[in-house]
Amino acid sequence: MEKLNIKEFLDQDEKKDLLRLLTAGSVDDGKSTLIGRLLFDSKKLYEDQLDALERDTKRYGNAGENIDYALLLDGLKAEREQGITIDVAYRYFSTNKRKFIIADTPGHEQYTRNMITGGSTANLAIILVDARSGVITQTRRHTYLVSLLGIKHVVLAVNKMDLVNYKQQVFDQIVSEYRHFAEPLGIPDITCIPLSALKGDNVVEDSENMKWYTGKPLLEFLETVHIGSDKNFSDFRYPIQYVLRPNLDFRGFSSTMASGIVRKGDEVLALPSMKRSRVKSIVTYEGEQEYAFPPQAVTITLEDEIDISRGEMLVHPDNLPIVSRNFEAMLVWMDEKKMNPEEQFFMKHTTNLTRVKIDKIRYKVNVNTLEQSSCDALELNEIARVVFSTGKPLFFDSYQKNKNTGAFILIDPITNNTCAVGMIIDKVEMKDIQEFEIPEINLSKLNISSEHYEAIRKVVNELDRQGICVKVNER
Repeated sequence: MEKLNIKEFLDQDEKKDLLRLLTAGSVDDGKSTLIGRLLFDSKKLYEDQLDALERDTKRYGNAGENIDYALLLDGLKAEREQGITIDVAYRYFSTNKRKFIIADTPGHEQYTRNMITGGSTANLAIILVDARSGVITQTRRHTYLVSLLGIKHVVLAVNKMDLVNYKQQVFDQIVSEYRHFAEPLGIPDITCIPLSALKGDNVVEDSENMKWYTGKPLLEFLETVHIGSDKNFSDFRYPIQYVLRPNLDFRGFSSTMASGIVRKGDEVLALPSMKRSRVKSIVTYEGEQEYAFPPQAVTITLEDEIDISRGEMLVHPDNLPIVSRNFEAMLVWMDEKKMNPEEQFFMKHTTNLTRVKIDKIRYKVNVNTLEQSSCDALELNEIARVVFSTGKPLFFDSYQKNKNTGAFILIDPITNNTCAVGMIIDKVEMKDIQEFEIPEINLSKLNISSEHYEAIRKVVNELDRQGICVKVNER
């Protein structure tokens, strides 16, 4: 028998890829039970966890004579008393093929912001449906939020099939109705699985009760779903986080690769200065490497001395992001305090921080019906399409194209709270926002020297470069 080499085992474990997923569904659809069952059946629980689970089942359980697997995730006292999920619960486990981070998100509408938080980094979403109820309002809401977050893979888990006698026609009807609703939302990959989280059907092992289902059980699907192409490897975006200067002979720009691939010797362009150079070296903790890709954290050195600082960006000259001060985005309001559209906020976008004001709320979306309506301000958990103007130009892509350069947060300048998160749609032209009164400077009425005249001219040109129009009357 071959001896186990610990180093080889650890190296192999380190090379496993990571799947981040969230679960969503209505109250009592069995989200927490499903994840608990997944952990239990895949033998990923320790003995003390099993002992605590059996003890808690007797005290708090809602599964009759069965073990209540939901208690593995519902840790808050209020969650156990009410039998619901309130906070986002994260669970980590791995199999021989892949590592997993599961975010168990709450189903209530009042906890929409919690679901947005849990789903912001997810590759895949499991949306649970009660086989007795079918597609309901919450199912539509969660599917819309998943599409808003740009999650490309969705599993429709039709749970509690044991309560409808494992009938195929019930499953087929739910799948047909769901696909009809989800089609306009443009989710590229939808997989439907019938299961029973309480009984364990199609969770880890194939179900003996549903021979008519020929697909993979849930765990096998999660282990094999392809997520490698989900990252954007075509558009090189490197937002500078830190200028590294350990000694006189080294000056590098440190950050995490947002998207794309950069190689040693590549020509790069610095934004907003538009200065060009070539990549001299790509340095990591392990040493220099020939190329870098997301989500690696690296330090790039350039052949030329270019003044670049935090908040600026390196890109390939033939593949530029959108550079603009005006854009529109889908905004999720996350603050208890109602939005004041007249107030200015701080916007954190990649490594950039700037002031921003809200120019216009195009419409608010009813997350239950997807209906659009006009509004003047947003309240907690409300979602709207909003037009913004920033204090300086940002370098961005649409969120659907590039999550890392298409997402931002709004920060309240007084409380420092994160009051909203946004997903950029596209830039907008100034004429599309509103008519501004352009200020005018009449130089003929000013008794100024030629030196001061040239200084004013430089200021006006700089304002114009940043998109701020000023009329100069020289008569």
